Amino acid sequence: MNLVQAFKMAFKSIYVKKTRSFLTMLGIIIGVASVVIMVSVVAGQNKQQMAYMEMQGNNIVQVNASSWTGQDMDAILNEYVAALDKSLVVGISPDIQLWNEMIVRYGGKSYSTNNWETYEDMIQVVLGNDSYGICNNYELADGRELSFLDIEKENNVCVLGAGIKEKLFNYTDPLGETITINGLPYLVIGWYQSKSVEGWEEVDNVVLLPYTVNRTLNQNQTISRWKVKCATSAATSEVTTRIQGFLDGMFPVDENGMQQGGWGNAYSNNTWQESRQEYARMQTLVMGGIACISLIVGGIGIMNIMLVTVTERTREIGIRKAIGAERRSIIAQFLIEAAVICGIGGILGIIIGCMGSLIAGKFLLNGMILWPAQSIVLGAFLFSVVLGVIFGMYPAVKASGLQPVEALRAD
Repeated sequence: MNLVQAFKMAFKSIYVKKTRSFLTMLGIIIGVASVVIMVSVVAGQNKQQMAYMEMQGNNIVQVNASSWTGQDMDAILNEYVAALDKSLVVGISPDIQLWNEMIVRYGGKSYSTNNWETYEDMIQVVLGNDSYGICNNYELADGRELSFLDIEKENNVCVLGAGIKEKLFNYTDPLGETITINGLPYLVIGWYQSKSVEGWEEVDNVVLLPYTVNRTLNQNQTISRWKVKCATSAATSEVTTRIQGFLDGMFPVDENGMQQGGWGNAYSNNTWQESRQEYARMQTLVMGGIACISLIVGGIGIMNIMLVTVTERTREIGIRKAIGAERRSIIAQFLIEAAVICGIGGILGIIIGCMGSLIAGKFLLNGMILWPAQSIVLGAFLFSVVLGVIFGMYPAVKASGLQPVEALRAD
């Protein structure tokens, strides 16, 4: 028997017993679909997280600090960073988000920072200085950034993100226009280009104000968060170490491991990205492994049904062996049949998995178009076929080992 004949017999056997074949494939279909959907969702989540980190900007050192003795940490940190070599640091800015409700109005349009119903309408009012844009990876589209005088004189000016600019002004030029925030007027002096990060629309719905308005809009809350932009990726580690050492010197640790006089820490976004990538790899392996369990269960179902098939076709096997069929021919016939069943189940599972991934992306990942990677699709299909061969081996060997005389006696 050649391979063409073996495949024809396999398809004929599956077609004759369509219902049983489909129920046999069901375990493989569910297993492959589960692998495709779960791995795709994990990959989509990780893609969103990495896009968000990259959108925030590479080479960023996040600094958190507060003095319990009333020291002006903003002035102290700015002075320290300014003294660092220019080959290490580009700038530093307070990184303050106002959590109290802020209502931004222009004409008849208004948006609130407390609108959590949709990500598209979620806006942020943030405070920073003239380095805020570069420290947060924003690029100016038109107008200008905040200036030193805007900070010093507490000027009522603002810079808009692309999202909120479009919401308030559509396609008209916002420069020179005045918006109100909680009833206070702010002159628009510039706006940023869109970051266009899928699933993180709120990063474009930002309104930047001079951090010195902290006194009027934020009840003069203590500034305890900054971002430092480093010149290069190589400088990030050194800057992080230097700032952490500086903070440790300001707030020494006692014998109980507690910082004295305040607290402070510094960490790099680069480190978070590396940790996230490692976590993503582990998460993909774990989720993929869990989904593969259902494939193994489906493989056991294949073995079971192939053993039933051997029993049903015992007389046929006896006739073939009586007229000279070799053992390898019998083994090949049953292995091909098992592989075809699993292969068809794998294809159906991939189709369902692709559809399920699109649905999962829409409802779980904020409308993200989630399409499985080619490597995942190909790997799932090959694994299903290999599974059919592995679990079909025992029934095939059992069939090939039947004695012709005893097989011909079977009913």
